[in-house]
Amino acid sequence: MTQLIIDGIRIPIDRGENEALSAAEKKLRSAGVPFEKGTLHIYKRSVDARRKDSIHFVYSVSARTEASADSIKSTGIRAVGCEREKTVRGNETMNGRPFVVGFGPAGMFCALMLAEYGMRPVVLERGACVEERVRKVERFYETGSLDTDTNIQFGAGGAGTFSDGKLITRIGDSRTSYVLEKLYEMGAPEDITRVAKPHIGTDILRDVVKNFARRIEELGGEIRYGAKVDGIGDGWLSVNGEKLSCGCAVLAPGHSARDTYAKLISDGWAIEAKPFSVGVRIEHLQRELDRAMYGDESLSERLGHAEYQLSHRKGERGVYTFCMCPGGEVVAAASEEGGVVTNGMSRRKRDSGIANSAVAVSVLPEDFGGSPKGAIAFQRALEAKAFMAGGGDFGAPCQTVGGFYDGRVGDITSKFTPTYMNGRVTPADLGRILPPFVSSMLKEGLSCFGMKIKGFSDKDVPLTGVETRTSAPIRILRDKNTMCAVGHSLVYPCGEGAGYAGGITSAAVDGMRAAEAILSRFAPSGGSD
Repeated sequence: MTQLIIDGIRIPIDRGENEALSAAEKKLRSAGVPFEKGTLHIYKRSVDARRKDSIHFVYSVSARTEASADSIKSTGIRAVGCEREKTVRGNETMNGRPFVVGFGPAGMFCALMLAEYGMRPVVLERGACVEERVRKVERFYETGSLDTDTNIQFGAGGAGTFSDGKLITRIGDSRTSYVLEKLYEMGAPEDITRVAKPHIGTDILRDVVKNFARRIEELGGEIRYGAKVDGIGDGWLSVNGEKLSCGCAVLAPGHSARDTYAKLISDGWAIEAKPFSVGVRIEHLQRELDRAMYGDESLSERLGHAEYQLSHRKGERGVYTFCMCPGGEVVAAASEEGGVVTNGMSRRKRDSGIANSAVAVSVLPEDFGGSPKGAIAFQRALEAKAFMAGGGDFGAPCQTVGGFYDGRVGDITSKFTPTYMNGRVTPADLGRILPPFVSSMLKEGLSCFGMKIKGFSDKDVPLTGVETRTSAPIRILRDKNTMCAVGHSLVYPCGEGAGYAGGITSAAVDGMRAAEAILSRFAPSGGSD
């Protein structure tokens, strides 16, 4: 059985989904492609608002056929496999249970898959469970007292728990369908499986993470919170100073685990620096953004709040918007004392009235000397400057777009109060915090983006800094075939923190790939005490 995807079906927004299904059926018949009646359903839906006088939904419709995938040659119709390939178990004996370091998306999906195959994984998470994590983040907001092991970066669910829960990915991996289906099974809204830009929302995602943990434990797995790994090697880990033996270890630390990076570097692991991006958070009134992109803000009730994805390139350097959160807020995402970090978050309803996104500039290895230590130092230096400019108490430096262009520090006069820590921002010159190449590229990008979206770069639009954790600054090298770390036979680096993903979905997929590598290597008896 083959799954067919019929793409590019444009339907006016005042028409229903049945019209999209009819159009897909007509397209299949005119192309002479056989299909099973009754199997057509909506696969994905997006909004095309490029012409405000002719806004359309664009559908992809799924159907099933007995024909082989190779025989489908029609334009706009593609064939994909209906099911993932079944994992064939290996024959090596695992001497102990598998351990998974980190309970972000990569660690969650890896541990769940191992548990589903009876491997009884032990998850080590340096931060707290969801409930305790929420309490500590709220206390940080109220008092400025930061827990460096439990915060917006560390704890159950990883950094994604305090985000928009966006599931957009471009990796084109068949495992993404499994990821979306499993998230839905664990409590995410059903529409994540069929909209083009799915999101869960931080309020729902927290329950999803709890359900993942519960399911792993029901299957015989174990999750240990407050378990900070301070050493790792083939067949062993050091957790809070105690050395433990393990059958193998999956290393999924998250992109902010700088102490883990430092330990690996000092122990001589094969690690390379990689490009990343830094910048600021920009905010707009959501209703004005809806009006600018739809022509009529009331259309957001039917289409959802407007989103954007903008980019501009000059030579090898790029500037782009990242992690756009409609109806959200800018959050304080620090994980170390003496540093300010921003990120974006929104709830399922996206009803704050404020849109935000990162505007980030690419940082190349030559900008920080090309070494892993140099990459981390580059990020830390910006965070320290932002900390001091924000008042030295985790307040954030803020400046209007007009002030940023003019190099002028003054009142942050805007139509609304910047959302970071409920308005805990200080007027500052972001141009003195960011490196010159970042500032100049930001200005060029803002000018470009202002021509694409009306009002995007108006003088009174607020910018809050700094955004430094867009992705991991390093990559833990691994063998392409075995997925084991270079020089190690029982450690499997994976996910965003290991340098192999860039978001919730791609990290989850990489965690699955690590689990598959373990399952295809070790016999079913693996994972015993």
